[in-house]
Amino acid sequence: MAGSTLGNLFRISTWGESHGPALGVVIDGCPAGLALSEEDIQSYLDRRRPGQSQITTSRKEADQVEILSGIFEGRTTGTHISLLVRNTSQISRDYSEIASYYRPGHADYTFDQKYGFRDYRGGGRSSGRETIGRVAAGAIACKSLRELGVEVCAYTRSIGPIAADLTRFEAQAIRETRTAMPDREADARAVAYLEEAIKKLDSVGGVMECRVTGVPAGIGDPVFGKLDAALARATMSIGAVKAVEIGDGVQVSARYGSENNDAFRMEQGQVVKATNHAGGILGGISDGSDILVRAHVKPTPSIYAPQQTVNQSGEEIDIQIRGRHDPIIVPRAVVVLECMTALTLLDAMMTNMCCRMDSLTEFYRK
Repeated sequence: MAGSTLGNLFRISTWGESHGPALGVVIDGCPAGLALSEEDIQSYLDRRRPGQSQITTSRKEADQVEILSGIFEGRTTGTHISLLVRNTSQISRDYSEIASYYRPGHADYTFDQKYGFRDYRGGGRSSGRETIGRVAAGAIACKSLRELGVEVCAYTRSIGPIAADLTRFEAQAIRETRTAMPDREADARAVAYLEEAIKKLDSVGGVMECRVTGVPAGIGDPVFGKLDAALARATMSIGAVKAVEIGDGVQVSARYGSENNDAFRMEQGQVVKATNHAGGILGGISDGSDILVRAHVKPTPSIYAPQQTVNQSGEEIDIQIRGRHDPIIVPRAVVVLECMTALTLLDAMMTNMCCRMDSLTEFYRK
């Protein structure tokens, strides 16, 4: 299967299925000398771990990471880093019935059309558990970026019609609220909205947002290598994401140019922008402002309400899906967006080191 590798210099390859023995990732290109432990990675995996509240799947998994290679005496060696997380709570019998039909909103039909065969247990590679490898690798990318003064922070912007008020933004709330919202008041209303959806045997969609601070101007390439294009590609690769915005996103299409342009000015001897409608990227290259990525996530397709579909014999049938499913994907996907953003930015920053002659001479002649 192609398509499981991301990156040019900081390159990751994820592997594993939802109901297989384990999942993981192999990372190539991580610089030597980065202090790294399993705890650094585990804190990120814990944020996407299932079974933590009534608005996540009841599947109980420790998602304990094991470092198999690439670390010696607490530091990266510059060789491949291999990370593994074992599956311990599979109940594959919950999915045996769906082997013969296609679940609405899932990749069952398209997998069959592409490969002529599919792992129907929990969705196989299309399962949300595939993101374990992304998050494990992204934890390393986030730590690497912090060494460069770059901070990546993702959170839930809205759930259904309930939106966080960013004037009440509280970073600690992202880790403590059940919805990963930075606004505790909006979190309470969103949980009530979700509880009503659960009573109706339904699911809910939402929006997650990622803000990056500290990225210097000049990262990214024009034309096909635009930084915003790379971020959009990485974000759209997250299952259930159906739309991506950079900066003010779709709002810009209704404005005058005079309203949308970000004026430049000088501040303490540095070029800065008066506003940031562009979301920190101009012409595909970072401009030194905060980078803002927004992802719209569809409702969880696995719902307990009756649905109509067809089976592999072409017969129209009624189904009612069983198993353990999140009523909303967004709260656990927030860390996935954070990690995909970090992976993309670190790779772009590493690539950027060789784009100017003065950068090379400064490094090799010092």
